[in-house]
Amino acid sequence: MSNEWNPRIVAFFCNWCTYTAADLAGVSRLKYASNVRVIRLMCSGRVDPQFILDALAKGADGVLIGGCHPSDCHYAEGNYKCLRRFHLLKRMIADMGIEPDRLRLEWISAAEGAKVKTVIDEMTETITKLGPLGIPQKFEEWDKEMEQFAHGVEAGEKGKQPCDQHAQLQEALNA
Repeated sequence: MSNEWNPRIVAFFCNWCTYTAADLAGVSRLKYASNVRVIRLMCSGRVDPQFILDALAKGADGVLIGGCHPSDCHYAEGNYKCLRRFHLLKRMIADMGIEPDRLRLEWISAAEGAKVKTVIDEMTETITKLGPLGIPQKFEEWDKEMEQFAHGVEAGEKGKQPCDQHAQLQEALNA
């Protein structure tokens, strides 16, 4: 077995275009990176930002969204809704300290099986260069920091007398 790290990528694909293109890539025996887990949605407009944040929080190193080309959405404007959310999410994850390149949106029609292969291989290469995101491990570190902080606050509270207003409020609540 190899000790080489492989990125974990979650892909949200539109049922009508990108998922069908991924199926075409498979039927055409096009080889692409096997570290992508595809989740089929009826429309890219149904990709809730919470799905992406949840995928990253649960160990994904990157997220790929695939939808119909603009003006070709089977649900009229679903891909435009996805595009607005995508730009919002890119800014939000950058503010969280996560590289925006870990999130990618591509318009892929049902006839573009080769494009699915290209996009997945490029995404895998990009995430490999960025390295592991490791959010679950960061949660453990943050929990330890919060425990230390709580102990520090607790120790500080034991050495102080409550202010008069606080004491009066406590008496009123206990009465």
